[in-house]
Order: sequence, then C-alpha cells, then structure tokens
Amino acid sequence: MNESELLELLSAARVATLATIRTDGRVDLVPVTFAFDDRTVVTAIDHKKKSTTELKRLENIKQFPEVTLLVDRYNDDDWKQLWWVRIRGRAKVHQSGREFDHAIDLLSDRYTQYAEKRPKGPAIVIERTELTGWKA
Repeated sequence: MNESELLELLSAARVATLATIRTDGRVDLVPVTFAFDDRTVVTAIDHKKKSTTELKRLENIKQFPEVTLLVDRYNDDDWKQLWWVRIRGRAKVHQSGREFDHAIDLLSDRYTQYAEKRPKGPAIVIERTELTGWKA
C-alpha cells in the first residue's frame, strides 16, 4: 500500500493503540485518540478521569522517545474488511508552545469532544519515521 492509501485508512479510524517502552524494557500499551498531519501524529492527555496525572506513557517517552502507534480494523463477519496501519516515530511531550497548540488544534478539528473542551494536559507529538500497513 502506498502512503496516501495508508493515511486514508488512518483518517477513518477514531482510536489507536500507543506503545511505549518502560525503563525495565517492557512495553506499555494504551488506547488513545489521535490526529495527524503530513509529518506528525499527535495525542494528548485530556480531561477524562485518570488515577494520576503522572502517567507512565509520559515518563516512558521522556526516557525512550521511540514509540509505535497501531490502528486496525477487524470485522469478524467479513475478513475482506481487515486492515492495519503502523506508525513508528520519535515522540516528544509538550506542555505549552507552538507544538502543543498545533497538536491540540489537530485534535480539536478531529473530535467534537475536544472542540467543546480542549485538552489541557500534555500533548504527545510523534515525528513519523515509518508508516506501514496491510489491507485484505
């Protein structure tokens, strides 16, 4: 699949799984909302209730900025509808500034909930280094 086909699949998806690496070498996975432009993929810590504001994914990214984001579609009734897109890249955590504002703008344009109540928590900006995928 070419890049434009992969980005088209991404545009239809509403949730992804973010993989980060812990200091002990294990991988953490967490579902995230996301948005993207030509060079980056973004997500943010939003207003939904969390057990702590010191989220492990933020600490992981600060220690090991290499991350993977996986978006997929599964249809048990029709396997011809199956697909996945994987994005690898280097992530940075932004709490303010131009990159933060751009990330929140992208998310607010994509999700009504964020347009109504913009995320105030840190934004994760992933510079894409690899885009791969598969479609049935």
